Amino acid sequence: MARRSAPPGSGPAFYSGAPTRRAIHDPNESAFSKFMREEVWAPEKLPGNLSILTGVVVFFGGVAAMRTWGDLLIPA
Repeated sequence: MARRSAPPGSGPAFYSGAPTRRAIHDPNESAFSKFMREEVWAPEKLPGNLSILTGVVVFFGGVAAMRTWGDLLIPA
């Protein structure tokens, strides 16, 4: 089946009616808090951050499980 595309110059095909965020300009903000605000807590980066967090939790959960029940994998 042939793909149909939008006419040239029609703009994005998604609804971007979300309100724009105001930039925060605090002269007393530290570099760490600016990093946390822009990279960790930003709503547009939340899905990626949750994906990274899930991977880290699964990895350390596997390490903890092997340290706890790893001896059950060895034949007696």
